[in-house]
Amino acid sequence: MNGPSPRMGRSLLLLAPLFLFLIGFFVWPLFSMMSQAVSDPAVLRLLPRTADVVGEWDRQSPPSMPMQTALMDDLKAVDDDQALGDMVRRLNSARSGFRTLMSKTTSALSDTANPPPDLVSIDKRWEKPEFWIAIADALSPLTDRNLLAAVDLGRNAAGAIEHLPADQSVNRVILVRTFWIAALVTFFCACIGFPYAIIAASLSGWKRDLMLAAVLLPLWTSLLVRTAAWFILLQEQGLINDFLRAIGLIDAPLALIFNRTGVIIAMTHVLLPFMVLPIYSVLITIPKNLMPAAASLGAPPMRAFLRVLLPLSLRGVASGGLLVFISAIGYYITPALIGGPGDQMISSIIAFYATGSANWGMAGALGMVLLVATLLLYSVYARLSSDEPGRR
Repeated sequence: MNGPSPRMGRSLLLLAPLFLFLIGFFVWPLFSMMSQAVSDPAVLRLLPRTADVVGEWDRQSPPSMPMQTALMDDLKAVDDDQALGDMVRRLNSARSGFRTLMSKTTSALSDTANPPPDLVSIDKRWEKPEFWIAIADALSPLTDRNLLAAVDLGRNAAGAIEHLPADQSVNRVILVRTFWIAALVTFFCACIGFPYAIIAASLSGWKRDLMLAAVLLPLWTSLLVRTAAWFILLQEQGLINDFLRAIGLIDAPLALIFNRTGVIIAMTHVLLPFMVLPIYSVLITIPKNLMPAAASLGAPPMRAFLRVLLPLSLRGVASGGLLVFISAIGYYITPALIGGPGDQMISSIIAFYATGSANWGMAGALGMVLLVATLLLYSVYARLSSDEPGRR
């Protein structure tokens, strides 16, 4: 068998920058996000001796003396305050009260003049198995805690999966809100973009170029600038309210900003090109004589549209809908500036976990939820596209 030809080697060298770009800016960040969502080394890194001893504990009886000694030795050896803070936050999220308990314990262990004989002498809470169960569960380097919490689930003391309490169940509500807003934006983009694409495809020359330039203009403008423009247009003293009052349609300004209405209007405007262009690309491939042929056979315009043009253009509608919906579920700037507190989407929560509380595990878990939703939508679209009569 002959080895690779020089031409193939040159081709691979030409493709190497593309592969490096994909690995560095797509594969590696995706892998990092997924690893952050399931990794949990904060406790195991600081408590290696405790990990060796706790494995033999029955999780019901009070902690043995070797367990207490191992934990005391581990805490005395900690010299990184940031790592200790990460461990305390992790344990406190699993069992309330760990923050004050660890603070009291580390202060007592730092007193070399009067070292405590055991942990129970420092605080009676160390006798309770619940605190040691939280430590034992957090000693694994891998966890499903973040993934479960992303959909408002968790594990009880017995290890069974259950719904989180009502005061801790917020992610599922925000996920449903995100998908609902994205669905509404997709619907309105289809309602506006489909007739717009039909008109653009039916024209020719400079008229078609003008319509395409009008729909492409938002793509040439910064997203922040477009959102800020809608902020000016939609406010109570904005151009829209002033115009409606000038023509006598309203007496008081409409509430068009800091609510769901403003978010949908702004996002529809921003994402409209992603609906128009796929539909337009499909419409221009449809022979223009099909509609006149249907009319010549006695079909009224609406019947010809429903039976001829609409079925042939559904692939473009599906492609545009997929692009708009996937883009909408990850939007952050527009809901943050135009919407109110009840209109923030899951991207705002991811940003809070990533930058506000430095909880990269939860940020990665919520990102994985959006990734799974995107892959499911794409698989459904690919399945529908492969089932089309002309593609078998």
